[in-house]
Amino acid sequence: MTGTARSALAEAISTFLFVFSIIGAVNSKSPLTALAIGLTLMVLVYAAGHISGAHLNPAVSLGVLIRGAMSVVDFVLYVVAQFVGGALAALVSFAVWPHAAAPTKIQVGPAFLVEALVTLALVWVVLNVATSKDNEVNSFYGLAIGGTVFVGAVAVGGISGGGFNPAVALGLSISGQFDWANLWLYIVAPLVGAAIAAVLFRLLDNREAPEPNPRVVEQEL
Repeated sequence: MTGTARSALAEAISTFLFVFSIIGAVNSKSPLTALAIGLTLMVLVYAAGHISGAHLNPAVSLGVLIRGAMSVVDFVLYVVAQFVGGALAALVSFAVWPHAAAPTKIQVGPAFLVEALVTLALVWVVLNVATSKDNEVNSFYGLAIGGTVFVGAVAVGGISGGGFNPAVALGLSISGQFDWANLWLYIVAPLVGAAIAAVLFRLLDNREAPEPNPRVVEQEL
């Protein structure tokens, strides 16, 4: 398998593994839940980065699109694959964990703000460590991306539930951790944050944009 189909399948598989791991970590009620999520993202970024760029997050894919590093067709296929992977992970999780008894309670205003800001930080990090020509050869990109999600989950997880990723939000809505009535927030806020991050990156990066499909990685989140 080659080309976009290969990349999209890698995105679906990686997002599936990410969301399944998140649901497991949340159900464990461990104080290390945020760390487990960050580390999971890190290893998946390293695992699939050479295949698809390991976005694992529609917000990251939007940032990469605006940055000029992927085509609109690839963007659509990536997003579909990510949502499918997230939804399937939630459905499979019912074989191990029950549907959450009650969704996370949030206040819309603060939750929207922190979801947008943390996703802005995540996409900003992704674009700078994984797409900048100044960082073309580095080994820290996965650690930087996973670390961003870890910090975001610790800092504001109690405010919004720590989505930072529309595909993750879909999975957590299916599994019961997120309220379906709030799904729009977990989609719109990360996309807003991602778009701002990508515009800022383009304003500050004076170099020519790379060809589509470089080693671009996530998340997001």
